[in-house]
Amino acid sequence: MSSADDISSVAPPLTVGRAIADRLAAAGARYAFTVPGESFLGLLDGLVETGIEVVATRHEGGAAFMAAAATQLTGRPQLCLATRAVGAANLAIGIHAARADSVPMVALVGQVPRRFRGRDAFQEADLVGSVGRLAKWAVEIDEPRRVEAAMTEALQRAQSGRPGPVLISLPEDLLDLRAAGSGTRASPGQPATAASGALRPPAPDSDGVRAALRMMAASRRGVILAGAGVIRANASRRVLRLAEALGVPVIAAWRRPDAVSNGHPLYLGMAGYSSAPTVKARLVAADAILVLGARLNEMTTFGYRVPGPETRWVHVDLEPRQAGYGLSAPTIALTADIGRFVDEALSLLRAGVIHAETRQARLDAAAADREAYLVASTVDSGSWEGPGVHPGRVVTELRRQLSAEATIVVDAGNFGGWVHRGYRFRRPGTFLAPTAGTMGYGLPAAIAAALVHPRRQVVALCGDGGFAMTMNELETAVRQRLSVVVLVFDNQRYGTIRMHQEREGRPAAATDLGPIDFAAVARAMGAQGISVERDDQVPDAIREALAADGPTVIHMTLDRAWVSVDQPAATTEAGVTADAAFSAEESITPASAVVES
Repeated sequence: MSSADDISSVAPPLTVGRAIADRLAAAGARYAFTVPGESFLGLLDGLVETGIEVVATRHEGGAAFMAAAATQLTGRPQLCLATRAVGAANLAIGIHAARADSVPMVALVGQVPRRFRGRDAFQEADLVGSVGRLAKWAVEIDEPRRVEAAMTEALQRAQSGRPGPVLISLPEDLLDLRAAGSGTRASPGQPATAASGALRPPAPDSDGVRAALRMMAASRRGVILAGAGVIRANASRRVLRLAEALGVPVIAAWRRPDAVSNGHPLYLGMAGYSSAPTVKARLVAADAILVLGARLNEMTTFGYRVPGPETRWVHVDLEPRQAGYGLSAPTIALTADIGRFVDEALSLLRAGVIHAETRQARLDAAAADREAYLVASTVDSGSWEGPGVHPGRVVTELRRQLSAEATIVVDAGNFGGWVHRGYRFRRPGTFLAPTAGTMGYGLPAAIAAALVHPRRQVVALCGDGGFAMTMNELETAVRQRLSVVVLVFDNQRYGTIRMHQEREGRPAAATDLGPIDFAAVARAMGAQGISVERDDQVPDAIREALAADGPTVIHMTLDRAWVSVDQPAATTEAGVTADAAFSAEESITPASAVVES
């Protein structure tokens, strides 16, 4: 072989862009969502070469929502990319949502060339100090020799402790430079063998686990509050086994109703806004609460009223709550992965004894509470007959037609309350909704769900306000050939804000919206569009949408009289003023009293 042949057979040097792509692939990245920009073309090249699927979106906000949802569903960091200040600013809404949901996605943003920094360069901004502050951690890599250390730290920070998004700023001229100390590369579809960045989740302190079990075993009205950490640890079934062993019921954190199977006799509903009215009463009545992987945010705790000042409680989390900001510290705090905690707890219970009569008393009370919950979570009753659809009856029809593995995505808005209260989730990891209350999340997250699980049914529920914010991503769904179903509840207003205006006696400023024919919009983008104006049209519309080969939008007329699941249309027509998010539960009797009466 000639020397010329030797030279031609040598692969070109590994670039910084390719080195970064290799590290991300090794960490489990399968998807990168982006509006492409000239500032990160070298990274795009690397992603394609590494085998990561690059999906072009219609807006960077949609890209960030997709990356956040894909990260939740895969359990590994997925990517969103944007250019300089303008693109990075559009990513901000998704970065904030990912931070609230403890989602370790990776946001990569192109930066101006290093030689232009500080000279009012085109679209220049301090990305780390601005948008990066919404993330858990942010860094700008300014030299090839810093790539390895920066990527390692970024991936570790994203996935350690309380997970969260990280932002990496990359100067445009850096990406095509030769990577420092590199001589090999990953082949397409074969990720590099570099460390993924994920650290082994912490094991619990055994003495702490024993103390937690003693507290729950001695309780009369103990309850488990299960959050996203249960889903992330793939511990849903084990949590139910723990609940059975202790004889205590389970309540899910707000917007985490899929933490355990809703069909289990110990499941008592989801906490927070639009929960069944028995849920808050049950939590307030608890003398001990075992909080597993829940952040105890404002919504889950009903405005920080749970746990109460007299309630003993355990917080098991990767970052358990500390006292501060007016919040009390837990009776017992355990830093641990939920799966490892539950395994240790079950092991200890097998070797110990729980007082049988006390456990049976808890189980009897839980059975009564379950009956009260099932009655209180009915959403399709009432004599209301239109105009438009009954939201609760739509949810009931979805329960009839969707499989246990179907993914439900809910955007922000009052309409979501009917799902929160009335849908029954049978499998963990089948529900997506932003705890940050972020409008526009629904369709992009559904697109990500259909990419990750192409054989599952995917249904997004949106209000007309939220859907209109990201309906441009319908074209993305069409281009990707994804069978996504979107139900749009259309009352031609920003309904949640209007509710607050009316409750507080304020003018109805800026909450009325004009009509949009969403079915026609869908058809214009290449999707199927169906218009529904009556309840009797709903079953066939859903059936047709689920059978379609491609995305479908079902545009449903919604009477403005429907304010929330706690204030149905008939009540509104009688002249009752709209309630605040938590006020509907203020006068609720404890669940046990409801059953006894």
